[in-house]
Amino acid sequence: MTNRDRKPDPSTRKAKPSGKNTFSLELRSQRYVLVVLLALILTAIIVPKGGFVPGYYAPGDIASRDVKSSRDLLVPDEPLTEKKRVEAEDAILPLYDYDAKTGLVIADQLTQGLQLIQTARTEAVSADKLVEDLENVLSVALEAEDIPLLAALLEGRDMQEGQQADVTLLRKAVLTALEPMIVGNLQLFQGERKRGIVIRDLESRQESTLINFDGVIGVGDVQDRLQEEFKDLPNFTKAHRKVILSLAVKLLKPNLTFNKNETEARKLKARDDVKPVLFQVKKGEMIVREGERVTPDQIKKLRAMREIGSHYSTLSTGLGLFLSIMVLLFTTHRFATTNIRKYRPNNRDLLFLVLNFVGLFILVKLGIFISTALESAFPYVESTSYYYVFPFAVGAMLARIVLNSEVAFVFAILSSLLIGVLFGNSLMISIYALVGSVTAAHWVRHCKQRTSLYRAGFRLSLVNMLMILGLYLMSGRAYDIQLLYKLGFGLAGGILCALIVTGTIPMVEYLFKYTTDIKLLELANMNTPVLRELMVQAPGTYHHSVIVGNLVEAAAETINANPLLARVAAYYHDIGKIRKPLYFIENIHSQENKHDKLAPSMSALILMSHVKDAVELARENSLGKPLIDIIRQHHGTALMKFFYDKAKSKEDPGVQQVDERDYRYPGPKPQTREAALIMLADAVEAASRTLSDPTPARIQGMVQKIINNIFIDGQLDECELTLKDLHHIAKSFNRILAGIFHHRIDYPEPAYKEREKDSSKRKNSEDTDREPAKEAKGKEAAPAKSGTEDLKRLGMS
Repeated sequence: MTNRDRKPDPSTRKAKPSGKNTFSLELRSQRYVLVVLLALILTAIIVPKGGFVPGYYAPGDIASRDVKSSRDLLVPDEPLTEKKRVEAEDAILPLYDYDAKTGLVIADQLTQGLQLIQTARTEAVSADKLVEDLENVLSVALEAEDIPLLAALLEGRDMQEGQQADVTLLRKAVLTALEPMIVGNLQLFQGERKRGIVIRDLESRQESTLINFDGVIGVGDVQDRLQEEFKDLPNFTKAHRKVILSLAVKLLKPNLTFNKNETEARKLKARDDVKPVLFQVKKGEMIVREGERVTPDQIKKLRAMREIGSHYSTLSTGLGLFLSIMVLLFTTHRFATTNIRKYRPNNRDLLFLVLNFVGLFILVKLGIFISTALESAFPYVESTSYYYVFPFAVGAMLARIVLNSEVAFVFAILSSLLIGVLFGNSLMISIYALVGSVTAAHWVRHCKQRTSLYRAGFRLSLVNMLMILGLYLMSGRAYDIQLLYKLGFGLAGGILCALIVTGTIPMVEYLFKYTTDIKLLELANMNTPVLRELMVQAPGTYHHSVIVGNLVEAAAETINANPLLARVAAYYHDIGKIRKPLYFIENIHSQENKHDKLAPSMSALILMSHVKDAVELARENSLGKPLIDIIRQHHGTALMKFFYDKAKSKEDPGVQQVDERDYRYPGPKPQTREAALIMLADAVEAASRTLSDPTPARIQGMVQKIINNIFIDGQLDECELTLKDLHHIAKSFNRILAGIFHHRIDYPEPAYKEREKDSSKRKNSEDTDREPAKEAKGKEAAPAKSGTEDLKRLGMS
């Protein structure tokens, strides 16, 4: 007996509801937390990047819906802002640094070099020594052709008197030649003539704008000026002037240089100082109307609204979306729980559905990012065309395979609505996702083969293509190449869903310990260790389980139950008999019945124990909760009438009377149609073995009697079988049993075999369930032949 069948003890009647209510409250609070968590995660996935505003990426696209501004917005005009920033950069003039001391430094260096040459002449210094000294003083490297000039200068006559006056004249000539502004490349410098430049004096740090470039010369012009100035120097021979000019040219450098770093810094600052150009969009202003061709200005506003929405109103938008999703989830779950009979998800199921939702939306969001990236790689394919390859139906397929059709349908509705919100409140995408989800969930209803998933994916592809064609016709657009792209993506979308589900199902089974149809296909293999042990230890029970499997599979198909679950559960429903096989009649054969020496109560306990043992073996072999539940329920609370009647017959009036509850299975009663089918088939198959002449009429009467007794005993009160279902089940059982117990022709046998057969019957009656075949009348006995001659006829027609 289960807790629900026992009456509560009056002493504990007050304490039990408190603990039960506390446990129920904990379960309910966990469900609320899961729903709130799901709403929060979906909000975080949908809100970023303005999931509410559709993006049109090319002028001329047809708007699928009206887009209206929900608030006053200042939308930045990026092209105009960029234009003004470029203009601000162009307004910055190039900056040149002017160093007035450049000529003075060169004059001083050249004077020192001249004095060094004069000293070398008086002291008879070698040319190599003079070159080394000059390089140190002037900080320049002298070339090879300068050395002979210096050597000739040293070997010449002494310079005339008035050396100090000559140095002063040289200094004056150098300063005069270097007085103008000098640039390194005059030709490039002249390119700034139209705009002008800014000159910054490095000594005074003052800046001025130079428009007239006539006073600026190049380095080549300075050489000419130096040569002219040196011609007027007295007391200098031609060799002196040549050497001095060569040294002056090496020391020459511009005094007006372009400051690139400062110029770029000023341009960058000018660019940053330009404020964005904004244009106003009033609240309620229509951005684009449905059916209109989208213009570039509208594209600018739409994209700006998406970008602004991602940070400008994220808090309010996210809060509103969170509340909407939470209300949608709560109301839908409440309605389904109250009005849909098979919608009964527990906390484990809700956790799976939450992760299913999150995984689906992450997958779709990732697809959106990929399609956006592919837009630039394949500009001839519209980004919206990629949406039709997204695996919208994956979530519903998983929900149907793992749970049931009702949960999958509710999941399909919720996911489709929220996917529409993700795609900018797109009704078309919602319809497309809903139809695909329902279609895929329907075709994975019973996966009797692994290829069922791919067949479902192919059917989903066909439905996707039909939906794409219908939605395209509704939009009123002309036929173009984009339609072919969308049809191709729709075809690939169905196959993609099948591939994802095929790879995901094993992980779901492992993480959540679900027993799906895919898992049932593996358990249906008769070579599993527990079934092989059952075949060896309890061959009669093994044969009984196989026949029960055939009975329930055929019956499940007639009442639209799960044939695969029923058949696999039938294979394993009696595995508990492995522990004590000889205590069950189907395994005794000609051996002594052990129950003859046991008390009825002990026999009842042994029979009850096979259910408990079967549950333990099922858990050890990871058969899954659905099979364990069916094993526990397949006897319900049925009465072991044989042992109960035996105990009643031995009842002593002076002793405590026999309690019927001690001879009933602990239950619970069957909760599902599959469990009820196994209960019925188990009893019918066992009873069919007692028929002495199993004619179709006797089989039919026996089936009706067994089903009626189980029904009257109340064993079917908690499952969903109807009287119409019981009628179909009885017809199915009759058909299968009539095939099993069909009649065969009685072949005449030699006389000595008849005598051996009769003697064996007298010695040992191994099969008492069936009567011996009667000898055919009107036929003559066949002449006796040797066994060798009989064997020669085997295999002959």
